[in-house]
Amino acid sequence: MNLGDLFSDLARRRPADVAIIDGRGGAGRERRLSYAELETQVAQAAGWLQSLGLRRGDAVLVFVPMSAELYVALLALFRLGVVALFLDPSAGRRHVELCCGRWAPAALLSIPRGHVLRLVSPALRRIPRKISVGGWVPGARRWLDGTAVAPVDCSCAVEADPALVTFTSGSTGVPKAAVRTHGFLLAQYRALAPSIALEAGEIDLATLPVFTLANLAAGVTTVIPDVDLRRPGAVDAAKVFAQVERLGVGRITASPAFFECLIAHGRATGRALPSLRKLYTGGAPVFPRLLDALREVAPMARAVAVYGSTEAEPIAHVAAEEIAGYAEAMRAGRGLLGGAPVPEVRVRVLRDCWGEPRPAMSEAQLAAETLGPEQAGEIVVAGEHVLKGYLGGVGDEETKFRVGGEVWHRTGDAGLFDRDGRLWLLGRCAARIDDARGRIYPFGIECAAMAFPEVRRAAALGHDGKRILALELAAGARAGLVEEVRGAVRWAEVDEVLVLPVLPVDARHNAKIDYGALRQRLAKLRR
Repeated sequence: MNLGDLFSDLARRRPADVAIIDGRGGAGRERRLSYAELETQVAQAAGWLQSLGLRRGDAVLVFVPMSAELYVALLALFRLGVVALFLDPSAGRRHVELCCGRWAPAALLSIPRGHVLRLVSPALRRIPRKISVGGWVPGARRWLDGTAVAPVDCSCAVEADPALVTFTSGSTGVPKAAVRTHGFLLAQYRALAPSIALEAGEIDLATLPVFTLANLAAGVTTVIPDVDLRRPGAVDAAKVFAQVERLGVGRITASPAFFECLIAHGRATGRALPSLRKLYTGGAPVFPRLLDALREVAPMARAVAVYGSTEAEPIAHVAAEEIAGYAEAMRAGRGLLGGAPVPEVRVRVLRDCWGEPRPAMSEAQLAAETLGPEQAGEIVVAGEHVLKGYLGGVGDEETKFRVGGEVWHRTGDAGLFDRDGRLWLLGRCAARIDDARGRIYPFGIECAAMAFPEVRRAAALGHDGKRILALELAAGARAGLVEEVRGAVRWAEVDEVLVLPVLPVDARHNAKIDYGALRQRLAKLRR
């Protein structure tokens, strides 16, 4: 059993339902695929890939953006038991060489722009099969070039087989490779579906590939937006508004930066999207004011913040109406409310020793290490949809430990449980501030600063022995705002409040503070 089998079952039971609306290209040019049509294309694509000599256990490096073609290809690879490899080609040639060295691809499946990298990458040139999606490229077969093949109608993959491999940036060393088996993806779907309330027949504007896989297994129609999803913080919100209205979209799952674009457009134009009923956001801190502002753009929608990571998605979630009653506590430095853990995951808060390996322990030792309510420490998780390890064990020593026969994952996040069992997030363990005055985590300070509408971003960190709060302000921020923020975080004993034109954020979600890059920027300012 795998996600592809769930999709195929839906294609038999609900063949006429729309599976994917590829909205790239604008109004009137959408490409619609029913479940039956997508199933036919997947079977043909699997046969075509098999005719190239690809077999169960082989790997294909995929450079294809979110599109109907991507999901035809992924489902075909799953059917054959072929592994899909994903890496970020913009991370540079060395990154590409390292990743291909760790798991040698048997084929490269890419849009033409990706094939250009072959000119500078020996690793890509060594890949024996090259396939071009969306245009002719010298030295490559064109995707589904019309060659007559026998369709592959059933899957040969089993739950223990690897399905997806994604590589980290490797900015701090050798890239870690997260290997998701078919069993892992199935367990993740079973945890995600109730957490994000997937219901067959809904229409979802999807911005994250893994959620589209869940949609295809649940009978939810996926709309692929007509925007550049590589930069979620700079999407053309007017196009998104038009698609939501034209196609009757009822739900969106996206990063906070994506939703901030929609909010800004709605405020600038006075428009709202009443068709939206469900909004889910995560991948970065979700501050209360974002959930509040979503009511302006989607007055009929329930907004939910989802906490999770590549290795464990989801872990916890909280709805806007639940978080509203805790705004004062967050302004006072309590942290960011993450909500109740999902039933499918075990969550503990242990003494924070991030940066040191954790030895194997017994259940009794885990219980002794577990902190009580209101005690801040390191968040660790275990469950069927929690990644058990990385390729070759690279990264396991610092992020995994065993309790009996079970693997636990160290999220690298700090937090605490309140007395009602809700999880509160305090920020990255690596970003904690330890000094003569004690230990303090960044989210408590940042939540207090982000309560001011004119503060676009906030980052608290220790630098040169000082507690520093860096702010990025909205255009036209009023005089005296910085002093007001300073007063609001007086309890944190911040030594300096700085205003910078832009605070650095992560490339994927455009929403998480890049503390390393910020430290480098501060070091340059101090020279």
